[in-house]
Formats: sequence, C-alpha cells, structure tokens
Amino acid sequence: MLDWNPALYRRYEDERTRPAQELLARVPLARAAQVVDLGCGPGNSTELLVQRFDGATVVGTDNSEAMLASARERLPQAHFELSDIATWRPESPPDLIYANAALQWVPGHETLIPRLFAALAPGGVLAIQMPDNRQEATHRLMRELAAEAPWAQAIGDADKLRTLLLSIDGYYDLLAADAAKVDVWRTAYQHPMVSAAAIVEWVRGTGLRPFVDRLPPDLQASYLAEYERRVAEAYPPRTDGRLLLAFPRMFIVAQRKS
Repeated sequence: MLDWNPALYRRYEDERTRPAQELLARVPLARAAQVVDLGCGPGNSTELLVQRFDGATVVGTDNSEAMLASARERLPQAHFELSDIATWRPESPPDLIYANAALQWVPGHETLIPRLFAALAPGGVLAIQMPDNRQEATHRLMRELAAEAPWAQAIGDADKLRTLLLSIDGYYDLLAADAAKVDVWRTAYQHPMVSAAAIVEWVRGTGLRPFVDRLPPDLQASYLAEYERRVAEAYPPRTDGRLLLAFPRMFIVAQRKS
C-alpha cells in the first residue's frame, strides 16, 4: 500500500479530532510523566496530549514517514518515531498509551490489546478509539464494488483489507479481569457533508485507501466514479441540501491497578 497522504487526511481534521478530544476527556489521569500516541498520524491527536500533560515526555509513533514529517513540523517539541504497532514495545512503562483511530489497521486484537495494557506503568491508562463503521453504507459499498468486475481481480479479498473488530463487550472482557476499571462506549457521529464527492474525499484519506491503491490508474478512476454514484444513492440530501454521514466509533479506556 502507498504511503499515507497527510494533506488529504487533514482536510477533515476538525471532524477527526473531535473523537480524539472526547477520548482524552475520559482518561482518569491528573498528570503523566510519559505518554505515547500510537498511530499519531499528522500530530493532531499528539497536540492534544502535549496540551493536556504539561511537562510530560510525549512520543508519537507511526508507520508512515509522510505522516511523521507532518507531525514533526507541527510539534517540534515532541518526539516522533517510525514503528509498527504490531511489534511496538516501550523502552519503559508509560503512564498513558493513547491510540486514536489507529488500531483498526492492526490485526490480532485478542493478543494486541492485553499486550499494550500490560506494558503500562502501575495505575497507567490504555485509551483507544476506533472507527466502527464497517456496516455503514460507505464501507459496505467499498466491499461490494471490490467484488465486481473489472476491479475484483486487482483488489483481491476485500474482507482482509481491514481488521475485524471485536464486539464492545469483547474488548471489556479482554481487560476487565486485570484492570482497576474499564470504560467502554460507542458513539455514532453525524457529519453534514456538502456532496457525495465530499464523502468520497473523506474516506479516500483512510478506509478507501487499501482498495484504490491496489488498482492501476484507469481502474482507480472507474472504481471511484462508480463508488461516488452509489454513495450519492445511499446518502440522500437532507432538508438543507447536505448529506448526513453517520460515523460510529468505539471507545475503550482501561486503567491498570496501582
């Protein structure tokens, strides 16, 4: 898959940062010495952590050099490093491991989530937010088109292009036995969008990438055109002419025993 495009990702930065803010608001730490932002992207979530934990050592990690370059430009006072969440290990136990819209790209949650939780310092917090929109029209249509000619052969098995999430009670069960407390919830944001093209632009920055990146230029163009046509059918205009994009997200905040 090609590298991420920070500029495309940041076109909807306010909407992407809102769940990051709401996740951080539920983190039960008055102070922290060491904070890690897993999958930091262009640094919008890392900036929240720097502001919240004055004086903390804040480290952002990502597997995209382009995203890290954007984050370093934005936050020269923070430290950013290239790493793969699937194999990441902290040098010393952090007080907060924060993962906003990142772990949905990493497989093996049954072992990944407990491993991250175990890496925390005593009393530390694991805070996770993940899009839970696989069954929304935007993502159903990606998979439906990927199974049709002429795109199916190049894209392959669409079900393998994104990690299947556990149920919200499944994540609770992974953590509850060893945690001081676990807070889980789900929110469906409703984003007014100006057009079907705007919805396509939004998902091109994230969920649509694995589909489009596998296609040659001519098939990319035809796939995107048909995808936009079907998105327009799935999201009719509301009374103000805008389209209402539902975007469910799952939140998990677990604190280790002291």
